[in-house]
Amino acid sequence: MSSIVEVDHLYKEYRLGQIAGIRGTAARAFGKLSGRPVKERERFYALQDINLHISSGEVVGIIGSNGAGKSTLLKHLANITQPTSGSVSVHGSVAPLIEVGAGINPELTGRENIFLNSAILGIPKARTREQLDGIIEFAEIEQFIDTPVKRYSSGMQVRLGFAIATSMDADLLIVDEVLAVGDIAFQRKCFDRMEELIKRQGKTVILVSHNLRQVERLCSRVVLLDRGQVVADDDARTVCNLFYQRSDEKIKQSVARQGANNQLGGDADQIQVLGVKLVDAEGVATDQVDYDGTTRIAIDLRIRAATDNLIVGLGVHTTDLLYLASTDTEGEFSPGTLEPGDYRMHARVQHFPFLPGVYSFRLAVSHGSPPSMAYYAENLCPVTVGFADGQSRARNGEFGFVPLPTEWALSQVDQDQD
Repeated sequence: MSSIVEVDHLYKEYRLGQIAGIRGTAARAFGKLSGRPVKERERFYALQDINLHISSGEVVGIIGSNGAGKSTLLKHLANITQPTSGSVSVHGSVAPLIEVGAGINPELTGRENIFLNSAILGIPKARTREQLDGIIEFAEIEQFIDTPVKRYSSGMQVRLGFAIATSMDADLLIVDEVLAVGDIAFQRKCFDRMEELIKRQGKTVILVSHNLRQVERLCSRVVLLDRGQVVADDDARTVCNLFYQRSDEKIKQSVARQGANNQLGGDADQIQVLGVKLVDAEGVATDQVDYDGTTRIAIDLRIRAATDNLIVGLGVHTTDLLYLASTDTEGEFSPGTLEPGDYRMHARVQHFPFLPGVYSFRLAVSHGSPPSMAYYAENLCPVTVGFADGQSRARNGEFGFVPLPTEWALSQVDQDQD
């Protein structure tokens, strides 16, 4: 299968620091001519020795932390910027959707921009007229199609750009973080359009997204960038799992540095949370839990003044703060009036229900009648869940977060019955 994208030994260098004005530039030039030392601006490589070949029909995800070089790479593929060294070759037409307003002329109307982008891609005007109504309807801007784009909101501009890019018959579609634009209904529509292009039309697509669930579902191959270099280039599950692992370590280090600064609200004058930790059966702190295993959370409290109606709430969420489950002591456990002193509360989860991955806890503590919040925090005690038998971590979107308890049955149906 022929390559539609060929990137060979690509380097992109920038100079850090403030760009000098005319006077500063003249002073630097005079300094060099007179032999005086001149402080050079620091060099920064946004991309370092990138080698990437993409075949026709492939759907490739580009992932990495902020500043990894993802958008810089896409700008080279879209011919928006030029390499410092190395080469980038794209064989065929490109429909880039890289940022808000990319490829859109703000002085032209929405209708004029559709025809302009079609002409740039070499699409006959007659064919554009055939697709015009569909593009306008998808972008949901019928009322404003003859208004200059500079009057559009940023969301309207991205909707128009997405509709144009995904409706044109380009050889390569480049999409950078635009599936999250607009309201939930429009996001769903964008995702469905991408699946249509990929699974039924066989388009070649390069997708950048921080939503790894989307990447895993849409892409067959994923490239992981870190500090301008390719760290991994493999199938979607393998590379996404690697990125999860690297992100998990960063999260754990961040939580360890923050310590008690995780508190988001509440009044600590009455009750102070001294610590929250996961412990094993022997009471030793841990950050590992077996799927469907027993989990124990120890919560250390300092009661500063006599307190009644203590309520403790506990929840589990993903590292991107998707709330998954919660529980609290209200109606289940009442310690009565607590005198000043230090206490430890244990919460025991008999069967931790979440499939392998990394999760965190959130904690809320309130007291009194009516209840008054004393403490609330998220991203506590990041825990890695694994299978007891050491099976590999399953984070592909097809598995979800919890198994579905099911009883199956099969019976033969009489064909003579209605």
